[in-house]
Amino acid sequence: MSYELGIIGAGQMAEAIVRGLLRAGLYRPEQLIAADVAPARRELFSKELGIKSVEANRDVAAASRALLLSVKPYHMKEVLGGIGEVLPADTLVISIAAGIRAATIEKFLGEGTPWRVVRSMPNTPMLVGEGMVAIARGAHATEADLATARRIFEASADVMDVREDQIDAVTAMSGSGPAYFFYFVEQMIKAGVELGLTAEQAHRLASKTALGSARMLLAGTDSPEELRRKVTTPNGTTHAAIVHMEERGLGSIIQGAVKAAERRSKELGA
Repeated sequence: MSYELGIIGAGQMAEAIVRGLLRAGLYRPEQLIAADVAPARRELFSKELGIKSVEANRDVAAASRALLLSVKPYHMKEVLGGIGEVLPADTLVISIAAGIRAATIEKFLGEGTPWRVVRSMPNTPMLVGEGMVAIARGAHATEADLATARRIFEASADVMDVREDQIDAVTAMSGSGPAYFFYFVEQMIKAGVELGLTAEQAHRLASKTALGSARMLLAGTDSPEELRRKVTTPNGTTHAAIVHMEERGLGSIIQGAVKAAERRSKELGA
């Protein structure tokens, strides 16, 4: 039996992608198959999502028209080395692993075959249908392959086409980016509690402020700088906070953090 999409690595990101596909009606559960070494993840995919789940990666690779690689970068060589000999040469391979280049995936699958690889970098807001995904094609992937990958991700995310040499920057910006915002909100909540609010009050205030601010950014009428200026009354409360941040170099710290993530992404693919 053949499946339209096989998933190797049934973790949270794969779950988010699959839930989006099922919710949008792009695939039926019987058109999907997943492999994972963890019994709990296989059980979730089988019982909650109705998707056939197996332990052996080879079973998924041999039976799928398109293959989603949702494994950790440091597991990629082992996983691909075990499926290259059973994977049909015309299978579309879509990777969401940070740092691992398309050429490296082709090499691990087996040199001499023009493997069709599309690299992607999704982020965890896909879990709530608000993800961001960048996609880039490898040397042998076609425009039709990109369209297939785009269709898969658009069920729960906005999708952006980029060059493969931009994927590391995307990883640093949006792949790792949610953690930066969570960290900032986490610190706001802690400060709110120290100032006398309950944890619930501080969480709600910080979270709704983050959501509303993001929607203002996406409205696209003003730049982030202009939006900040409109909130900042000279010598007011916001001004005091911004001055405090600037005096301690928060802008440089944030930029340096993003660049550190980009460097690490490159190291993972070295």
